[in-house]
Amino acid sequence: MGITAMIPDMTIGQLANEAESRWGEIWDEDAARMLVLVICPRKERKLLELHGDMVEHGQPVITIFHRPRQEAALLEQQGFNPRDASFQFVQLATPDLGPWMQHFISTEKWIRNSVEITSVPFTMDLPSQRPFETERVLCFRHPSLPALERYYLPFPPTSIPGKCFVSLPRRQAAELARQQAEILGVGRLEKKAKITELKPSEMPVAPTPAVAESTEKMDDMMNDFSANMLDGMTTEAQINVPRQVALPPVEEPELMFVPLPAGEKTLDSEPVQPIASGTEDEAPVDSGNVPIPEPEPEPEPEMSDIEREFREVVTGLLAAGVEPNDVMDDPRWEDLTERAAAEGFETWPVFLQLAAM
Repeated sequence: MGITAMIPDMTIGQLANEAESRWGEIWDEDAARMLVLVICPRKERKLLELHGDMVEHGQPVITIFHRPRQEAALLEQQGFNPRDASFQFVQLATPDLGPWMQHFISTEKWIRNSVEITSVPFTMDLPSQRPFETERVLCFRHPSLPALERYYLPFPPTSIPGKCFVSLPRRQAAELARQQAEILGVGRLEKKAKITELKPSEMPVAPTPAVAESTEKMDDMMNDFSANMLDGMTTEAQINVPRQVALPPVEEPELMFVPLPAGEKTLDSEPVQPIASGTEDEAPVDSGNVPIPEPEPEPEPEMSDIEREFREVVTGLLAAGVEPNDVMDDPRWEDLTERAAAEGFETWPVFLQLAAM
């Protein structure tokens, strides 16, 4: 499984440029990567943030959420209410697309289509607007949400600033993804010596690069994904079983006795002068242990107003018999989470704590 970390004040493009120095051998700079759009109900956003922890993938996956603001009216014109959904851009290696979306498609019956990512019209006169070339990307959406033909952004999707979620794979999964990419013929994925101990003669030759430039090629790649990845992971784990190697015996050095010159006195031969106690100039020394004062407990940080209000609302709803999953449907939830995000207060850990009480 992967390990997900949150990196604030970043973009997908910045992390992709710094990936080689950040993640070293688990990042393959020659791997073919793609960008997809994932649309889910807003209350399931937390599940998408940690989705990488439950999926086997071979290369780091970078994701970021975007919330339409001025451009929300352009989505409403298409019959889509942006307040009902969360929009996540996912950049990942092409062979990782199948495992990343397999649960959504096979279990939850998500719908797959393509969406045009286009720049907002100049008539909107947005202060941060930066035109970019329209591109068509794969889109995966929850079956409860309507289809969307175009998604508008004031700048390219790889330049969206905010909290990026990066899912890092295990090293065994990284090697397996390279083998899977070679089988599918996607990307020039060369092996790295730091990841595997295979001999150079055993390393397969990567095929000629073939970039998926259309939706049909990406669909074929999705259909080729099968359970062979799980079998390959089991075989890889058996190959890389560590072996115990006996260490050479350590010879203990011999101790040599060197006599002191005549006339020298040792420490043991020095007479010990008794120390008089109870005199007027000296006070008797207490040989007992000196008690160490216990450190005072640090005061707990004062609870902010938004946290206090959030706790009162959630506690009141739970006490009234509202199920934890239905608490997010309360009209006060969205306002509270928006103000909490503006003040840097994480509501999700507090919500889980209150729901478990």
